[in-house]
This record gives sequence, C-alpha cells and structure tokens, in this order.
Amino acid sequence: MKNDKAIEIFKDFLKRGKYRITPERFEVLEAALQHEGHFGADDLYVKMKNTKSVISRATVYNTLELLAQCELISKRNFGDNMTRFESNFKRQTHDHLICVDCGRIIEFTDPRIKKIPQEICDNFDFEFHSYSFNIFGRCKNKKDCLNKK
Repeated sequence: MKNDKAIEIFKDFLKRGKYRITPERFEVLEAALQHEGHFGADDLYVKMKNTKSVISRATVYNTLELLAQCELISKRNFGDNMTRFESNFKRQTHDHLICVDCGRIIEFTDPRIKKIPQEICDNFDFEFHSYSFNIFGRCKNKKDCLNKK
C-alpha cells in the first residue's frame, strides 16, 4: 500500500481508542482511499468482494465509521437518505452541486467560499473545524441529466 502516512494516522487512532488493529481494517482503508469519488458502504463492500476479498459487510461498515472519526474519510449526505463517503487524504477541499432529479454530483472549488466558514465562526465565537457546502438544483441541460423520466 502506498499510503504510508494514512496507515500511520489510522494505526495511531486505533491505538489511542483501544481498537483492535487488524489486517481487515487496513484492507478497508486501502480500498476507501483508492475509490474515486463518492461511495456507499455497500458499494465498497461489493467492490472488495469482486476483487476476491473475504471481508465481511460488518467490518466494512464499522471500519468506515472509524475512518470517518479519524478524518481520513468524510461522511456525506446528499439529500437522498443515503450516507456516502469520500477520501479526505491528500484531497483538495471542495464543494458539491447535486441534481435533485438524477442525483448527479459535481465537485467544484471556489476560493470565495473557503473564507466564509472562518468568518462566520469568528462572528459567533466558534473555533472553526470543518465545513460542508452542498447546492441542490436541477440539471439545465436535460440530455446531461441522468434522470430517465
């Protein structure tokens, strides 16, 4: 695995929390960090099973929660009552446009948005930690829309 820093971060987190350090947890870590874009726990589980992994569904779910707690991945909800994850490791901060019809997700960055969370925290005497910014709308170009109505 080429994510030595991520392994170190996760191993330290597991030790501090007195969680068991198992090869299966690091297998989930590797799969999660290699996954492009957003994914559900079941998506990752199926992908791992298709590569002949003997991992259990429970291990995938539990490990994803631990990876989110140690901030190597983020949990995302795009308004469809489904938790998705994405890697934080070595990724630029970004925001999301979500089509409410087809569910398409477009990632974008805008330097103007990056300043706003800190300014708001300062105004309300909060210590800034992180933010998530999602814009919900509809694809204007219907041929781009993945909605099959």
